[in-house]
Amino acid sequence: MDATQPQLPAVLDDPATEIARLALRFHRANGPVMKLMNRLGGRAEEAFAALPQDIRSRIETVTRKALEQGYRVAATGRHAPDLGPRGPMALAALTGAAGGAGGLATSIAELPVTITVMLHAIRRAAAEEGFDPDDEAVRIEAIRVFAAGSPLAADDGVNTGFMGARLTVTGPALQKVIATAVPKLVSTLGPKLMAQSIPVLGALSGAALNTAFIGYYREIAHVRFGLLKLAERHGAEPVLSAFAKAVDHPKLGRA
Repeated sequence: MDATQPQLPAVLDDPATEIARLALRFHRANGPVMKLMNRLGGRAEEAFAALPQDIRSRIETVTRKALEQGYRVAATGRHAPDLGPRGPMALAALTGAAGGAGGLATSIAELPVTITVMLHAIRRAAAEEGFDPDDEAVRIEAIRVFAAGSPLAADDGVNTGFMGARLTVTGPALQKVIATAVPKLVSTLGPKLMAQSIPVLGALSGAALNTAFIGYYREIAHVRFGLLKLAERHGAEPVLSAFAKAVDHPKLGRA
């Protein structure tokens, strides 16, 4: 195996049980808050699009820098005390509440923290699926979790062209993935920022939305890394076909 690729764990010969587990996570990703955001997403997106260009450009810049630097910062979380499985969710709620308390300005300022907490959850999901989160190839796949899809879009968030890809782990490769991820993530987090932009009420919505978003990306990360693990053993097409049937999603795509 190419030394630049993630170190893959051994898996069982029959992938059916694992595919069923991943399908359950896929369905769990879109909880009640995410479903509500999907229903309200159009109006929130329109409000975000109406923001002055300089503010939207600032959000894009903050998002790009957070993706470039946040993964390394998220890695320091492994040295912190283990707060249990709900620890990241509580931290996400706290940062969302703090960001929403002062309206749009504090929401933007809080954005790098939110993205870093999400990246920490994605790193942890990669590790739980048997990958080394400090592997540069895993870092690229982690950022591709944001690039693949959005909980507020019509796509499924699990587009899986990455299964057959053999990325050379270089700075340009990472920057290309980040360039793809930024507009996806901005289109997702923009409506969240608008929901947080009403002071006081924004604190409540910020806490709920951050918790929902981190839950979504954590589950999708488990699905993507779990499918990658299975695809390396059984081949991408059979695994994708079986997973599509398990989630009753025959149009599951390739990125």
